[in-house]
Amino acid sequence: MTSFKKRLYRLLEEGRESDHAARRVTRVLVALVLITVAISVLETVPAIQASWGRRLSDVQLGLGLVFLAEYLCRLLVADLHPPLRRYGPVGSRLRYAMQPMAIIDLLAILPLLLVFVLPVTALPALAVLRLLRFLKLLRYSPALRSLAAAMVGEKRALAASFLIVCGVILVASTLMYLVEHDEQPDVFGSIPLAAWWAVTTATTTGYGDVVPSTALGKMIAGLVMLTGYALLALPVGIIASAFAREVHSRDFVVTWSMVSRVPLFEDLKAGEVAEVAKLLRSHVVTAGELIAERGEIAHCMYFVASGEVEVTMPSGIVQLGEGAYFGELALLRQRRHLATVRAVERTQLLVLDAASLKHLMLRNPELARRIQSEAEAREAWARQGGVDLIEEELHQPEALDLPSGHTGRARDEGPA
Repeated sequence: MTSFKKRLYRLLEEGRESDHAARRVTRVLVALVLITVAISVLETVPAIQASWGRRLSDVQLGLGLVFLAEYLCRLLVADLHPPLRRYGPVGSRLRYAMQPMAIIDLLAILPLLLVFVLPVTALPALAVLRLLRFLKLLRYSPALRSLAAAMVGEKRALAASFLIVCGVILVASTLMYLVEHDEQPDVFGSIPLAAWWAVTTATTTGYGDVVPSTALGKMIAGLVMLTGYALLALPVGIIASAFAREVHSRDFVVTWSMVSRVPLFEDLKAGEVAEVAKLLRSHVVTAGELIAERGEIAHCMYFVASGEVEVTMPSGIVQLGEGAYFGELALLRQRRHLATVRAVERTQLLVLDAASLKHLMLRNPELARRIQSEAEAREAWARQGGVDLIEEELHQPEALDLPSGHTGRARDEGPA
């Protein structure tokens, strides 16, 4: 059961480009989301509903069951999330259920649950709820996540621009009320009535159902129209610049979730993880790209956030996967690397330089003890085996037991 949960967790929550099965599961789920959204739209067409209504309802029922199974599976493996493990089986699942993406997953299965309790006359309204399944794409689309992050990051600026728009509409409707209320009392007889004209004019929509008749009113209308273009450009510019900044910095920003997936940091509290994230920098390397070269002085400690690296030593080759870390022994001992490290595939590394490592160890004695203990264990093993110490800094504990010339893959759970 434990191995099944771990595999299910990797398929649903830790799917990476290197995991072909997880990539296929992601593609299937994305396709199902698109299918259910398309069916929800087609069901509103009377001709299609008359001819295919029953079959489309059966397909929607089947897709709802799939999303229900997905939600239950995610709850099942919720206690394997590094930040949630400390809360136990029940607490971790409750906290997971309150996360935004889990709430979206719950909304995705809500139509399936309501179909059994709502009257027949209310069933067409479920099509609207099914369209909310489109939000599930946030989990799989970096672009959508970047847009959401950009809007959240600029929420104060967007709120300020909204207040400016509201102020302009209020002033415009007040002026038009003062100028036009005697000429057109039906449409400008009060500020709330004039507000409709102000909204359509300031947003450059201009339905034409309400227009000023006096010369002064037309002058005010022209000014409001010109102001409307600037009002629209304000929030659009804020979102566009924030989105571009978010996309360009995505490969260089270390997020809280990236740090929490590293086994060395998984027991840290949320505040401590945030502090560690400030010290790390992200570095993306392509397949075959050199990371560390034999003979160079060690300046950094590396953590494999995703992907895989290959360590080439005189004694053999070792492959390190997600969660592994290397370089700390040479960094602590101020020695040169006697091994070459290259990326096997596209790999995202979290890099910690010497000054940041010293700062981290001073701020967190427990973490410093674990790093020192691991370094001493590798050093002791190297003395016993008569192997050069600097070679062995790049091994994981599981890889140290490999015979000479053997190629092995270190477990993701163990430290590098």
